[in-house]
Amino acid sequence: MNPTDEQTAAADAFHTGDHLALQAGAGTGKTTTLALLAHATQRRGRYLAYNRAIAQDARARFPHNVVCKTAHAMAYAAVGHRYTQRLNAPRRPAWQTGQALGITKAIRIGERDLSQRTLSNITLRTVAHFCHTADPAITRHHVPCLRGLEDRDLHTQLAAHVVPFAHKGWADLQHPDEGAVRFDHDHYLKIWALTQPKLDTDFLLLDEAQDTNPVVEQIFLAQRDHAQLVMVGDSAQAIYHWRGAKDVMTGFDGTQLALSQSFRFGPALADEANRWLHIAGAPIRLTGTETVPTEIGPLMQPDAVLCRTNVGAMIQVMELLAAGHRVGLAGGGDSLRTLALAARDLKERRRTSHPELVLFPSWGELQDYAAYDPAGRDLQPLVDLVDTHGTDAILAAVARLAPEEHAEVTISTAHKAKGREWARVKIADDFTLPPQDSDQCDDAGCPVPRLIDDAEARLAYVAVTRTRHHLDMGGLSWIYDYPDGA
Repeated sequence: MNPTDEQTAAADAFHTGDHLALQAGAGTGKTTTLALLAHATQRRGRYLAYNRAIAQDARARFPHNVVCKTAHAMAYAAVGHRYTQRLNAPRRPAWQTGQALGITKAIRIGERDLSQRTLSNITLRTVAHFCHTADPAITRHHVPCLRGLEDRDLHTQLAAHVVPFAHKGWADLQHPDEGAVRFDHDHYLKIWALTQPKLDTDFLLLDEAQDTNPVVEQIFLAQRDHAQLVMVGDSAQAIYHWRGAKDVMTGFDGTQLALSQSFRFGPALADEANRWLHIAGAPIRLTGTETVPTEIGPLMQPDAVLCRTNVGAMIQVMELLAAGHRVGLAGGGDSLRTLALAARDLKERRRTSHPELVLFPSWGELQDYAAYDPAGRDLQPLVDLVDTHGTDAILAAVARLAPEEHAEVTISTAHKAKGREWARVKIADDFTLPPQDSDQCDDAGCPVPRLIDDAEARLAYVAVTRTRHHLDMGGLSWIYDYPDGA
């Protein structure tokens, strides 16, 4: 394929040796562009892939002078192999790990009772959160915020109790041969990062830079003095902030260029994408490919239905199964099954270890929290679904899911759809209109709708750009009547 003017400009900038940040919109051929850069030089390079599958694909596309690995693979080669014995250790319940760390009794914070099991789970989650950061030590801001303990003072009390045990957990993980905490891949990545590694390379390519964990960002930026840094990604697809990812492209000290010609879809879809890019304040706008026909309108038989939430995905699964379709779920049904099992535990007045529901002793308390506490309103669809269908029906539906390759339609959250594409896509109806602000009215006396949150606009942009030929806006159709929708 002949390179576009934008790809040629990126190659020219690469040859100057300057650090480079390349904003690449949906379907613009970012990996193809990185391979183009790599093929034009004999220098030694490394390509940091987002996951193992991308790294394997890159090895077939990049020249031999470029090593294609994930950050975890590099960390394993450097230090992780020393912990092989612990990596293969059997799983053990979190409460047993907590007990080994000295967590032996329950505590009460505010109006919530936290059992020894709950405290053990929180401690292990604290260590996991720390491993995703660039921080040198565990502090209270690594302790997760819990449903029902959103108040800052209550979280401070929780952190004061958890942090000392998290320190013990991290110290336990330093032993290569044995320990109480189950050792996983993020642990040796963090251990490697704390050694401030220097990569033996002339240039370093970072893919999916908008979703980079701070720990990987730290490793990447630390090579600046001896290697040329090239990052590529799409700031408008930065949708994983909630789990610690960071868009390292914005503010990067280097030449800023863009890829805006999308080869995935036509002009009509590019216009739709640009609507959301404008709302999100993104730095690029897309141009569609004239020879790719893309239609926007109602769809009777989509290849994929994209949802805002796991609960929305569960609702779609049940509706389509009831209609006789073979349904697949992106990423499998484990997350839905876990949520349904947690709901069943609460209905039977048993505690659950599910991170979202861990502090609720019963289903009734969760119902009240979802109905009356503003912090719990997003759980109301789950409550309605369980109260309407029951957990057994939900679990039975999950058990009937087909492998994606045998499904007529794939259900996915927008988060899990990132990086994927289908011919025909429908947007589910759980992408809701932002609530109106009752305190402000327009000239006609109608409440003024609130501004669309940037994160929600980015998620909508990801959702609408997953299609090649036909998009049904479905649950995002409200944008056409929205003041910022023009």
